[in-house]
Amino acid sequence: MTVLRRIATALWVPVLLVVLWWFASAGSTSLFFPPLSDIVSTTNALWIWDHTVVDLLPSLRNSLLGLSIASVLGIVLGLILGSSPRLLTTVDPGIELFRALPAVAILPVAILVLGLGDNMRVFVIVLGAIWPVLINTTAAVRGLDPTTRDVEAAFGLSAANRFLRVRLPAALPQILAGIRVALYISVALIVVSEMQGAGVGIGHFVLASQRNWAITDMWSGMVVLGFVGYGLSMLFRFAERVLLRAYPPQRLGKD
Repeated sequence: MTVLRRIATALWVPVLLVVLWWFASAGSTSLFFPPLSDIVSTTNALWIWDHTVVDLLPSLRNSLLGLSIASVLGIVLGLILGSSPRLLTTVDPGIELFRALPAVAILPVAILVLGLGDNMRVFVIVLGAIWPVLINTTAAVRGLDPTTRDVEAAFGLSAANRFLRVRLPAALPQILAGIRVALYISVALIVVSEMQGAGVGIGHFVLASQRNWAITDMWSGMVVLGFVGYGLSMLFRFAERVLLRAYPPQRLGKD
């Protein structure tokens, strides 16, 4: 029952919105807001399975690759900066400068340097998604209890053991919170980057459909993107619960 209750809690709002959309759009003759029944029919015709293979899977691959690289870089740099206040003070102005620069703004430069291939899209995702992970990791390490550092010194732990066995596990909840935000950013950036010169991808599909006035096709791409984003979010939340199952807040929540 607990599992069914969790599923119902997670799905009742999306299901309600879909039902309201279905009845509100029934009989619509608007070119820009077709009935949801037409969108569903188009989605079945286009995305099972031709465009899933051609457009959706390449987008997911680039998005998850960029997210993975951003997460690894953000964690490593965050552990280093959080453990070295002097180094953090030195590089903090540069971090704030580049963090304030939207990744979309760097897209023209990325196209000039890296071209229109997958490398450019992955680079843009990494540039946009790294900051939540980096900032959260740095803040988590800086906020460690001084007793923890005393224990590290008392046991004479090596740098590798301090980072991997003490500081990384202690900072894990905040790190995962940063990765969750980075996940949403990576999905948004893959769509934006594919709207610039890409031949495949869900962003390319949505933009091409809009330009060709295939409005129902465009809506089908947006619906698929919404479901994919929601599915990735649910999968991440499940993984987060598994990784944090030994932490006191999670244990108390289960009780």
